[in-house]
Amino acid sequence: MNKKVLIIKETAYIGIIIGLMVVAGCSLGGPRARIGHLSTDTFGIVFPDPNNLGRHSYGPISFWEGSGIVYTCKGGHIDLDHIRGNADATHFLIKKIRTTLSKKRKGFSFNLGGEMSTHVIRFTYPENWDRQTNKDKIIDEVAYSTAPYLAFNATAWHEIMTWFGVHFALVEPEFNSAFSWEDTYSNLVGTQLGVEATIDAEHGYDEAMTIAIYRRLRELGVQPRSTAIAASDKVRGQWYTGNFVPDVKMRNFDIGLDGTVTPTLVPGINDCDGKPLSLPVPTLDTLRSCGFSMTYEIKPNVILEQGRIFKAAGSKRIFPKEHFPILIEYMKKDAIRRGYKYDE
Repeated sequence: MNKKVLIIKETAYIGIIIGLMVVAGCSLGGPRARIGHLSTDTFGIVFPDPNNLGRHSYGPISFWEGSGIVYTCKGGHIDLDHIRGNADATHFLIKKIRTTLSKKRKGFSFNLGGEMSTHVIRFTYPENWDRQTNKDKIIDEVAYSTAPYLAFNATAWHEIMTWFGVHFALVEPEFNSAFSWEDTYSNLVGTQLGVEATIDAEHGYDEAMTIAIYRRLRELGVQPRSTAIAASDKVRGQWYTGNFVPDVKMRNFDIGLDGTVTPTLVPGINDCDGKPLSLPVPTLDTLRSCGFSMTYEIKPNVILEQGRIFKAAGSKRIFPKEHFPILIEYMKKDAIRRGYKYDE
């Protein structure tokens, strides 16, 4: 197949995926889905200028919103789509939690854009809730801390499903992106920025996110586009092989089971000291301290793959706190069997 035909086919392929994801994201009533990128210098991967990332867009797809992979000294490769997507999910869930608690509903369910799984949330209220005089303050505290917890776990579930072979746009190969080395850290940064942008009283959400992304990347020591590409090239043949559909051989299974997520850094990058910045994962501590309790169950709704997931988890009902550690251990063993390396 000549190069011109290959490019035309790839362009059509990407267009189909974008269309499917945009439609799916809108149909769920929440934030739209984003495609995401691998940190590989291979066909179709975008490495944007970190000083020109456009304006964030929570709503319809925007061609002025920068996407792709950047490199930071303290956080390694960062996927901007994962940051944006997790921030938007967090923003969406803050609003869902606020509405639920203010109306004293039992709970709610949600889906991430473009996904089949249903995340079911149920709350138990404090005994003195009806007599509380500062409900709005408590609701805000609970929403700002619980929404990132849900968003982070929901995107961890996305990676788990991908590892077990789930295809979100039906036709594309996705196993190669499951827990790729930049995913989880980028997701966690996104949940933090989603809270920051929602709290920002001086700017609308989109503008606040645009500002927050630039600020956080500076704090992480973002490097020029050329360095991001060079960092990916440096690990070619070790962390990934191939080009059109690269085989990612380095994964990062760190979802914060010890309380923090540590990024995977490429060794020997000029102007970087090689010291990663670990970040704390969201918890339910605030929710509990305010007298609430919460159950969180995931219904996979992926008929072809969920049997394997249930078997690996040892359960036909998935509760993240209980079953994610079990599934992570399963995937680590599977990675070793496949000849992959991983951080944890």
